[in-house]
Amino acid sequence: MPDVDFTDRELDVMAILWEGGPSTVAEVRETLNARLPEPLAYTTVLTILRILEEKGYVRHTEEGRAHRYHPLVAREEAGRSALEDLIGRIFRGSPEMLITQLVSDRSLTEAEIRRMREILDRRLTEEEECR
Repeated sequence: MPDVDFTDRELDVMAILWEGGPSTVAEVRETLNARLPEPLAYTTVLTILRILEEKGYVRHTEEGRAHRYHPLVAREEAGRSALEDLIGRIFRGSPEMLITQLVSDRSLTEAEIRRMREILDRRLTEEEECR
């Protein structure tokens, strides 16, 4: 799947499907409304799910009178697409600028910085082995 692009509300719904697995409109609405300051109507959630289905990001199976919606896009794929967009638009296409921004963040713990270093070291080792 090429570019995965969600509106904020679509991403909220997808997060529920990724976290909780296939869900009915009522289940998505219940979880979503527990997270939002203003509740959404059943028809609003249904519309969002139908739009996601039209875009090819979810599909449904019939379950009695209800439909159970299943994500077709993995969270990792959506994250990769969003990150590529962020790097392109905010960091002028430079992953290095993104990393610089991340590690300059003073709220990172020492453990988080060490894990990032381990990931980068592992990647360097893999690159060297491929040569």
